[in-house]
Amino acid sequence: MKYLVKFFVVTFFVFTSTHSFAEQLVVVLDLKYVLNNSKAGKGAQEYLKKTFNDNAKKFTNMEKELKKEENDLLAKKTILSKEEYAKKSDALRKKVIDYQSARRASLDKIATQRAKSREKLMKRIEPILDTYIKENQVSIVIDKKNMLGGLNKYDITQIIIEKLNKELPSIKIE
Repeated sequence: MKYLVKFFVVTFFVFTSTHSFAEQLVVVLDLKYVLNNSKAGKGAQEYLKKTFNDNAKKFTNMEKELKKEENDLLAKKTILSKEEYAKKSDALRKKVIDYQSARRASLDKIATQRAKSREKLMKRIEPILDTYIKENQVSIVIDKKNMLGGLNKYDITQIIIEKLNKELPSIKIE
């Protein structure tokens, strides 16, 4: 009798929990794809890439000039007095240090701009996602990178991209 009661209780909980899980809708969102392929995301990436390439060109030219100055200084080493050579080599070292700090500052600025633009996009995606969840009675949204498998009909990535493109066609990067 004792085992019969346990059997019915366990069976009851299995059926009720299975029924409650069956009604839940779980969808998948590829957040990386949304960030990279929305209009605002693409625009931000292009701007940052262009800025990076322009800076890389500028710093490559500066580096060539510094190497040329170094070679000129080494060529004149025997001609110049020790004091004059020391002054010029110190000036060259200062230029190299300025170059390195400017390059580091440029890379840091681009990284900061990238992080800020990503944050802006995420802030705009959240209300769109919340609205979609409420309208379609979604229980859980899972990022695609954390999913092992599933049906494509539960992938809402394109829907979110379309809504984001309507709300935020471009992003201002400062």
